[in-house]
This record gives sequence, C-alpha cells and structure tokens, in this order.
Amino acid sequence: MNTLNIIELKAFVPAKDFELSKQFYQDMGFTLCWSEGDLAYLHYGDHGSHGKSGFLLQRFYVKEFAENLMMHLLVENVDAWWENIQGKRIKEKYSVRAEPPEQRSWKMKDFVLFDPSGVLWRIAQDTP
Repeated sequence: MNTLNIIELKAFVPAKDFELSKQFYQDMGFTLCWSEGDLAYLHYGDHGSHGKSGFLLQRFYVKEFAENLMMHLLVENVDAWWENIQGKRIKEKYSVRAEPPEQRSWKMKDFVLFDPSGVLWRIAQDTP
C-alpha cells in the first residue's frame, strides 16, 4: 500500500478586497465552503467528488505577488465556461480583463480572466 497518496492540493490566492473577491468567485460558480477571519475556502463541484477543485482565498495582498500568480483550471467545456462568464457580466461587474477562448499550440483551448486582485486565471480544455 502506497502511504504517499495525495488527497488534494490547494493554492492560497491573495485578495486585495476580501469580500469583493469572495463574491467574484461565487459569481464564477465556486461554492464558498467556509470563511473565517482572513481565510475562505472555495471549491467547485460536489465536495466529495473525484477531481474536486478548490483553493484558499486569503485576505493578503502584495501587488507584485498577485499580478504574478497564475491559476490553471482545466474544464470539460471551455466555451460553456466562457458563456457563463459573459452571461453573468463578470468582466463588467468587477472591471476585470477577460479575453475570449482561443486554440493554443499546446493542444488546449483556453481563455484568460483576471480576478479583482490581478490574479490571472487560464480556464482551458484539452483539444486533439
């Protein structure tokens, strides 16, 4: 039996405006699992499902760090995610930058979305 199995890996994502960032991620479709003090746990999908994606949002902000952090979210249907972002008017509501999906040379189709603190998200799907 391998005792070195990984259960989950989470990143700590900085937030310049903690409450605004929590709402931003909930509007994207993440569930706010809990929030206490300067830390919140957000996840996507069934909490017990295989492949669950989550991260810790922290009330911590250093401009250079936030603007150099990149998150990669691999999804089944990148166009549906883009439509969701567009439909909820995330770009306009939060005054953030978002660029439509493009086919990339690394066999992925993705789009970029910046959160209110400047963290870059690449939301992608594998392509043949």
